[in-house]
Amino acid sequence: MRIAVIGGGPAGMTAAYEISRQLGQEVDTLDLFEKSDRVGGLSKSMDLWGQRVDLGPHRFFSHDARINSLWLEVVQGHYEIVDRQTRIYYKKKFFDYPIRPFNALRGLGLLEAARCLLSYMKERIAPTRDTSTFEGWVTSRFGQRLYRIFFKTYSEKLWGIPCTELDSDFAAQRIKKLSLLEAIKNAFFQGMKNKHATLVDQFAYPTGGTGSVYESMQAMIESRGGQILVGTGVERVITVNGKVISLQLENGEIRKYDHIVSSMPISLLVEKLPEVPPSVADHAKSLKFRNTILVYLRVERTDLFTDQWLYIHEKSLQMGRVTNFRNWVSQIYRDSASTILCMEYWCYFEDELWSLDAESMISLAMEEIAQTGLVDREDVTEGHVERLPRCYPVYFRGYREIMKPVETYLSSIAHLHVIGRYGAYKYNNQDHSILMGMLAAENILKGTRHDLWAINTDYEVYQEASVITKTGLMINKP
Repeated sequence: MRIAVIGGGPAGMTAAYEISRQLGQEVDTLDLFEKSDRVGGLSKSMDLWGQRVDLGPHRFFSHDARINSLWLEVVQGHYEIVDRQTRIYYKKKFFDYPIRPFNALRGLGLLEAARCLLSYMKERIAPTRDTSTFEGWVTSRFGQRLYRIFFKTYSEKLWGIPCTELDSDFAAQRIKKLSLLEAIKNAFFQGMKNKHATLVDQFAYPTGGTGSVYESMQAMIESRGGQILVGTGVERVITVNGKVISLQLENGEIRKYDHIVSSMPISLLVEKLPEVPPSVADHAKSLKFRNTILVYLRVERTDLFTDQWLYIHEKSLQMGRVTNFRNWVSQIYRDSASTILCMEYWCYFEDELWSLDAESMISLAMEEIAQTGLVDREDVTEGHVERLPRCYPVYFRGYREIMKPVETYLSSIAHLHVIGRYGAYKYNNQDHSILMGMLAAENILKGTRHDLWAINTDYEVYQEASVITKTGLMINKP
């Protein structure tokens, strides 16, 4: 078989890694095409000012033994267990996340805390009927007042649409079964069996940065005879009579393949397919992606806040999240006497923010971080900007009806395997994209029929459950 993989993010790299085990046996050719200059996708790492940073905060965590075993195999012991601390910044105060009752009570004050409790009790007596939107779903589980304090502002920054226009799938997949009652239970009764996935307080982190996982995969794939072609974009996938036969590179070159695994943005894939029905093309054009602008600031201090990242719920600030790379593992900041912070801004292509030059973005980030009181402006000495187009698939209300004909059509194309956050229009974490890559490889090599569209952030672990510890994999006994 001749196999091509489009995209070097977690899903694409994992698919190529698993397929490369069969190079020289079932597989003759394995080529992976990555448009940027290095692999990792949204989970890339890079060197900056003598330190190592990621594209924002990337926590790896899974209960799935298959995913954890693969991750450990690739990382080869080069990781640490990090004690998670993440907080919410709201009205010049910090609130623990996950929510802890006494911390929230102290931060909100007795009067506001009482109002939140009454709002929650009102929801229990007269529940919100329409839970098809993010606002309705969260309100039904936390009450209107807590929803407005801890969910509304941040979510509308992230997605750029009102929460009444955001589908409840986002909440169901990211927050899942969490509610105010569940958060209180977890605060008082710690333990693995009671721990909600959103609330895990430790995670495994590679000492070379998140991107080192996929850099290690690249080395192993190439050692087995596979090719990783960075700086090489794919223009389109070519089909004949409902079957993939080749792909065309951006330089015009056409290469023939028996199977193609695509993690390129789904709207771009469909737009350039030669046989796609007009109605399917129209549906694909309706899908929306949100862009991210990352602004890195070099701060000549090491004693800033202790969180790995902060959620910024302050309405007056455009930034949505701040990562402090000093608080991950010592191997990434090395012997530096400075701290690198990363501010995240979200926008669409048509928004004014996307067209701002790097100097203006750095100035904005410096001004906003100073407003929080976390950093004095004079302590910031340098800035750097990274732009990430189409990194968040937007779960707008009704998106599932838009996706159905697109999914059906792409599933009908023989030997085309669509995976990843971009490719499958799924708001995946790393572990979900890794699983997609693993199962796509199985479909190709073993002829299995895994439904890749069904893998998402709300999938249940039906295989062995496990957790990564400092000494390796620990299987959870029932």
